Amino acid sequence: MREQTIAKIKEEKIIIIVRGVDREKLIPMAEAMYEGGIRLLELTYDAKGNPSDEEIADRIAMLAKHFEGRMLIGAGTVLTEKQVALTKAAGGRFIISPDAAPEVIKATRAAGLVSIPGCLTPSEMHQAHKDGADFIKLFPADAFGPSYFKAVKAPLSHLDILAVGGVSTENLADYQAAGAAGYGMASNILDRKAIAENDWQVITGKARKYVELVK
Repeated sequence: MREQTIAKIKEEKIIIIVRGVDREKLIPMAEAMYEGGIRLLELTYDAKGNPSDEEIADRIAMLAKHFEGRMLIGAGTVLTEKQVALTKAAGGRFIISPDAAPEVIKATRAAGLVSIPGCLTPSEMHQAHKDGADFIKLFPADAFGPSYFKAVKAPLSHLDILAVGGVSTENLADYQAAGAAGYGMASNILDRKAIAENDWQVITGKARKYVELVK
C-alpha cells in the first residue's frame, strides 16, 4: 500500500492542503475538488490543539471512508509520533510536516505510511532522506522561488522534492522546469468565499485549472 501511495503522488502531483474548514463542509468541498480532478488531500493538525488531535483524526477517518478507492487522504502539520499513530488508525496514507523531525519520519515509516517532511536547506533535505523520507517538501517554496528550487535540485537530483507555499498558475511552469515532483496547494484552490457560500462549482473550476496545468 505504501508503494501504491508513492506512485499515486508521483502520478497526480497535486496535494490539497486543508486547514480550518468546518467539519460539515469537508465532504462537499472534497467532492468538488474530486470533480475537478484532485486525488490527494491532506487535513492538517492544529499545533495549538484546537481542534484536538483526536478530532482531526476523526475527520481524516470520515474522509478516508467516504473517498475509499477514489481519493487518498493524509495528514499535515504532523509534529508528533502520536499524530502519526492517530493518522494511521484513521486510514490516512501519508504524513506531511512543516519540519523534518527524525522521530516523526521514522514513526511514519514504521507505520507503513509515506513520509513527506518539510525542509528548506540542502543539509536538511539530505538528512531527512537518510532518515527515511519518501518525498521532501521544500517549504516555504515562495520564500526563494523557482530559482532556489532549481539550484537545490541540481546536486540532489535523486530526491523527489515537492514545492509547497505560493505555487500559482503564474509560477507552476517554472517549478516544473526546475524539477518539482509535485505541489502542495491551499488558498489558490480553496477559495474561502466559495466555501462559505457553498459555491462548489468555483472550487471545481479552480481545481480543474491546476490539474490541467500539471498533466
